[in-house]
Amino acid sequence: MKKNDKTLVSLAGEFAVLSQLALRGKDANMTLGNTKGVDILVSDPATGRMLKLEVKTHCRSIRSNGIKSRIFGRFSSSWIMNENHGKYNKKKQYNLFYCFTNIIKNTKQFRFFIIPAKVVADYIRWEFEYFHKMKKEAGEIAKNVSMRNFRIGSKNHKGRLRETPVLEKYEDNWDFKEK
Repeated sequence: MKKNDKTLVSLAGEFAVLSQLALRGKDANMTLGNTKGVDILVSDPATGRMLKLEVKTHCRSIRSNGIKSRIFGRFSSSWIMNENHGKYNKKKQYNLFYCFTNIIKNTKQFRFFIIPAKVVADYIRWEFEYFHKMKKEAGEIAKNVSMRNFRIGSKNHKGRLRETPVLEKYEDNWDFKEK
């Protein structure tokens, strides 16, 4: 696989998520781009619950000791997202989850972090406001761009900001718990 082929990485992530859902007895189908903001529709025959799943995938290693950011403290990994993911409509998105998928670069193994849309939206809004606040305190001006970062950390990271969701809470959350 070419280093920069983001389309193949995205597809690999979506198919890996579909396989995990199938192994867990869930009925799931890719939307093939026909449903805006949703990659996979999920039905749980055991509960009758219907869910929407947005998959975000990258191919790199998650660092157990974390990545240190001057502004955002220590975190394990991050995914680039659009500012629209910071908007949350309870009526329309109550059953939307994000599956942040990490393909470990060297081994091609997968890790999955399934997080409710509200948690993601709250973090993305906070992240943007916090970034601008910190830049302002440093006497700098931050550009208003449409890209955001969703970060996930570990409970064990010293210096992790409390707003950063933790992988221990959301890794392999295939029961789609709100936590």
